[in-house]
Amino acid sequence: MIISTIAVAAASPASARRLSTSAERLPDLYFFWKHLAWQALALGVLFGASLMSRETARRFALVLGGGMLFFMFLVPFIGTDINGARRWIDLGLRFQPSEFLKPAFAIALAWVFSWRMRDPNLPVRAVSLALTGVVVFLLALQPNFGEAVLFAGVWAVLVMLSGLSFARIGSLLGAGAALITATYFIYDNARHRIDSFLGGGTAFDQVDLAERTLLAGGWTGTGFWLGLKKMRLPEAHTDYIFSVIGEEFGLLACALILCLYLALAARVLMRMIDEDDLFTMLAGSGLTALIVGQAFINMLVNLRLFPSKGMTLPLVSYGGSSTIAMGLMVGLLLAITRRNPFLKRRTAGLAQLMGLGDEPARGRASIRGSAS
Repeated sequence: MIISTIAVAAASPASARRLSTSAERLPDLYFFWKHLAWQALALGVLFGASLMSRETARRFALVLGGGMLFFMFLVPFIGTDINGARRWIDLGLRFQPSEFLKPAFAIALAWVFSWRMRDPNLPVRAVSLALTGVVVFLLALQPNFGEAVLFAGVWAVLVMLSGLSFARIGSLLGAGAALITATYFIYDNARHRIDSFLGGGTAFDQVDLAERTLLAGGWTGTGFWLGLKKMRLPEAHTDYIFSVIGEEFGLLACALILCLYLALAARVLMRMIDEDDLFTMLAGSGLTALIVGQAFINMLVNLRLFPSKGMTLPLVSYGGSSTIAMGLMVGLLLAITRRNPFLKRRTAGLAQLMGLGDEPARGRASIRGSAS
């Protein structure tokens, strides 16, 4: 969060001046001070969620998911419209239900896929596909094409990790390509974004401005608060904060942030590769896929390698309820992947299922030091 604090401080003047009016001028550090408050709340949520047991975290996520899905059904009717998109609910505190649905969605899917350990004949893939279809449909109504792609991508990751054969993985990729093609012809929001991306930008397009800003600082950047191109960026403190970092702190700082996301993914993978509980492996992988997948989409958009998605950079961008939702996601990830150091695994983990490790001795987990 230190990187986030510095990045928002750098981007705050650009957004504050852009959003100021003749009647009200926002202070340059307006978003910075608000971000500090949201970060404090997010840290509290993260700490509280991380203390949950694995079973409590699962139950909490299921209840949260049901509540957020209910609010998403209400968004088209009572949602708040901002910049042409209706994604927020205002109950005194404005929040985006899909942000809080993300961790609940990953954990709920992991729970559904884990059913097959009890009964291999249960239609877990059909149930998970139906749930994903409902979420994607509700996101398309907002419209929110970017998060629809993210949710569908997480479902695909969990389907593959749950033991899908390579032949079916190929079929799944083909179906995904066909679905994206169909979406282009029937979904106006997606078609406009893709056309704008493929047609090339002008000097005034958001993604083109973002790319120019990101590259303006070279390898080492112009220096803190010395960037000029950021002043033309819309949403410099949220969607395009990666470009602000590139201009003021350089491409080396951008590479460092990329490496931190890769390190997060690698750390979770190292923990999950030897995990013998299917639910834990899938939930941890799904939550990580959400964080890293969203980060990569945001970076690619800023580099003009992906159509604009209106998606923030997780753990870095300014956000209100989205910052709290991200804190909750990291807290649940810690709760679910936490392992009892006194337990010794005796059943097959992911490494063994993939043929990457030795087959462990059969039997239940036992306490270290117990008599053999």
